[in-house]
Amino acid sequence: MKENEARIPVTIVTGYLGAGKTTFLNHLLKNSDEKVAVIVNEFGDIGIDDQLLEKTEEEIIEINSGCICCNVRKDLIDTLSMLAISRKERMIEFDRVVIETTGLADPAPVVQTFLMDKEMIEDFVIDSVCALIDVKHVTKHLDQKDEALSQIAFADILLLNKTDLVSNEHLIRLMKRLEKINPVAAKYLCENSLIELEKVLGIYSFDLKEKVEVPSRFSPNDDQNHYHDDEISSISLQENRPLDLRKLNLWISFLVQMQGESLYRYKGVLNVEGIDKRFVFQGVHMLFAGEEKGLWGSDPRKSELVFIGKNLNKKNLEEQFRKCVSE
Repeated sequence: MKENEARIPVTIVTGYLGAGKTTFLNHLLKNSDEKVAVIVNEFGDIGIDDQLLEKTEEEIIEINSGCICCNVRKDLIDTLSMLAISRKERMIEFDRVVIETTGLADPAPVVQTFLMDKEMIEDFVIDSVCALIDVKHVTKHLDQKDEALSQIAFADILLLNKTDLVSNEHLIRLMKRLEKINPVAAKYLCENSLIELEKVLGIYSFDLKEKVEVPSRFSPNDDQNHYHDDEISSISLQENRPLDLRKLNLWISFLVQMQGESLYRYKGVLNVEGIDKRFVFQGVHMLFAGEEKGLWGSDPRKSELVFIGKNLNKKNLEEQFRKCVSE
C-alpha cells in the first residue's frame, strides 16, 4: 500500500495537569523513527505547551481557543482535514498525528471524532489512547471523581509516571485500583515519562481489523472487578453457551440507548451460534461496531465481555447478557 493511500495513525495523549504529557511528547519526538504532526491543545488564550516542546523538525499545531473536548471540536476537525489534504498534496510529510489534550479534557469527544465523522474515518485511524498518570497525586483526583477518572477509563495504555516519588506499597495499591477501573489497558511504570515507544505506538486498539483482546483472567462471578469506591469501574462477563445474534443486537442497542453516556469503553469476543468465526465488537458511549474475525480453531468457544463505565450494575448486566443465550 502506498504511503498516502494508508490511513494516518493517531495517538491521543491524555493525563491530568502535571502528569508529564509534554515530557512524554518530547521523548516521543526525539526517539521515534516516524515523522510526527503534533496537535497541542492548551486551554486559554495564550498557550505555553508549544513553548515547552523542544524544537524539532516536526509539524506542531496549537489549538488554544478552548478545550478540544468542547467548543473547539470543529477546530480539531478543521486542523486534521488541513493536515490530511496537505499530506495528500505532498505539501508536508508526516507518518503519524499525536494529539496532546489539555489536562482538563474528557477524551470521549476527541475519540468520537475519529469514529463518527466520515472524513476523519477515511483519513485517520486511532492507534491508541495513552494516559499519563502522576502516581504521587492521582489518588486525590480519583477520590474527587474528576476528569482523571474518565481519562483512565478511556485509555488503552496507562503510563504510571513519577514512580521514583512513591513507595512500592503505594504503587501496589494504586495498580490494584487502576486494574479495577480499567482492566483492559496495558499498564507501565516509568520515570520522567520515559517508555519504550514500541509499547505505545502500533497498538491500533480501536481498529477491529487488529487484534481485540479481552482479559481472560477474571472470574465472571468475582465482584473484585467492581471497585465500589469509584463511580467508574469495570465489569467482566463470560458465557460458554452460544449466543443468539438477533438477541445480542437487540440487547446492545437497548443498552447504548439507555446507558450509553455511562458506558465509557466496552469490548467483547463472542461465540455466536451459526458463525464459525469469532465475533468481535467494541464501543465508546453510544458508538459501537462489530464484525466476524478469525476462526475459533482449537480454542474453546466462549464469549467474554468487558464493560468500563459509571455506576455499572453487575447483576442487571449479567441477567440481560444471559437472555442472549441461544435456546
